[in-house]
Amino acid sequence: MEKIFGRTEGLKKSELKKLSNLYRRRVPPERVITPELAQALAQLSAEVGRPLSLLLDREGRVVRVGVGDAKELPIPEGARAERRLSGFRLLHTHLSPGGLSRPDLSVLFLHRLDSLAALEVAEGRPTTLHLAFLLPPKALEEDWRILPPRPYFQYLDLDHRKEVEALEEELARQARVRELQDGSGERAILVGVDLGEGPEAEAALKELAELTRTAGGVPVKRLLVFRKSLDPRYLVGLGKLEELKSLAYHENASTLIFGLELSPAQAREIERATGLKVLDRTQLILDIFALHAKTPEAQAQVELAQLKYLLPRLVGKGKELSRLGGGIGTRGPGETKLEVDRRRLQERIAHLSRKLEEYAKRREEARRQRKRRGVPLIAVVGYTNAGKTTLLQALARGGEPGEDKLFATLRPLTRRGFLPGVGEVLFTDTVGFIRKMPEELLTAFRATLEEVREADLLVHVLDASEEGALERHRVVEALLQELGVEAPRVLALSKADRAAPYDVYYLRERLGGVPVSALKGAGLPELKGALAEALLRAGAKPQAWAQYT
Repeated sequence: MEKIFGRTEGLKKSELKKLSNLYRRRVPPERVITPELAQALAQLSAEVGRPLSLLLDREGRVVRVGVGDAKELPIPEGARAERRLSGFRLLHTHLSPGGLSRPDLSVLFLHRLDSLAALEVAEGRPTTLHLAFLLPPKALEEDWRILPPRPYFQYLDLDHRKEVEALEEELARQARVRELQDGSGERAILVGVDLGEGPEAEAALKELAELTRTAGGVPVKRLLVFRKSLDPRYLVGLGKLEELKSLAYHENASTLIFGLELSPAQAREIERATGLKVLDRTQLILDIFALHAKTPEAQAQVELAQLKYLLPRLVGKGKELSRLGGGIGTRGPGETKLEVDRRRLQERIAHLSRKLEEYAKRREEARRQRKRRGVPLIAVVGYTNAGKTTLLQALARGGEPGEDKLFATLRPLTRRGFLPGVGEVLFTDTVGFIRKMPEELLTAFRATLEEVREADLLVHVLDASEEGALERHRVVEALLQELGVEAPRVLALSKADRAAPYDVYYLRERLGGVPVSALKGAGLPELKGALAEALLRAGAKPQAWAQYT
């Protein structure tokens, strides 16, 4: 007997058998309903005294039978699509007069059904049919189109397949137009949460948009949600999720990206409620790191961070995926598939941790050799995309060109340079910092960040043209303090040519620092002089020939 979904409590075996026989029914793809199916549904609904629901695929086959309202019939996960209709339509009965309810229409919209039909039943006979289709995004009316209620037999001539094909063509056309307007890439709705932070929450949402673009996505809408406290299940509440689902449909977006870290349960519930791909800020940052990891060490660090993030979020399907044992003491469900996956992840994490320890030992040996030579080490630190790599290239006259992307540099790049009055020095680039840096990344990049802790001097690069520069300075200094870095600092106000003169003046009044433009070379001599002076104050010994440079 095929499975019957919904409220089946109290039904007789004979009634369940009749319901199961509905799986044998088939409706021609071009028809909304057949007279035979309408009669069978009406008689069965009257017999069991409950509404019935059928889910049909694009070929007219019945794929699910349920007892109860439309919202009580679970829609298969595969029904969720990014740019088109789901390929399923839902037909259900109403035991009392009345049109399509708001919950009915929500089912149509949230699952992108091909159509939704409600058949009224009176004294065991089919009467009026109510039919609704989705409307293309940006339509002036509601998200759906409700056809006039008519006796069901008047809809026998309606070509259902042509209606669906026309709608899908319009959806595809609008998708192409949007790609031309906004560019190709995964379209995403960005969701920030303001718990009373005010401007800081707005800045975090703006930064989330930068992260999305760096990851190759297209942030089509940014939404800041104001809440007194977070919903433990849906983060922003179920009602707001329905708004986000509607917004995603109108913007042809397939992804929701949240500015806060989601718990595993929240991520699952939000995805289940919206049918959209759900990411949080940590996942986005990890994805960017994976995109930019080019060396074996960086790739191992990123993979370790991703696995540590994934481990508590691993879910399984229970006993049906168990490994059955044999012999005394091994009977029962055995080791579940979830446990096997978790054990394999832990083994991989242990392997990567050992590999990173080997990289750390090599770095430690390289640092010892540098110290024996007595060459000062200057680490370039700062917020991500502040211009660290470009400044290092200008100071050392070598290295890789910078990119206008977040976290473009993951591998510490060390280059030789010269400072007047000091002589030869080594400049090393570092991983960019960001507010609320994921703990998994700090742990995985521990060996890389050791370069900062062992440096003789730090160049703190601050983007003077960026709004909220003071907050970014505070974030970097807080992270350096957390890492236990005590080396002296010199502040470089980068991209001074792009900043307003008053902003540069204000930052110098508050923080000090040397305004520079690495691309134009402005301020570089003054910065080198400040670096040399700081090294000499810290006890660096000038090389014998340095006085002639």
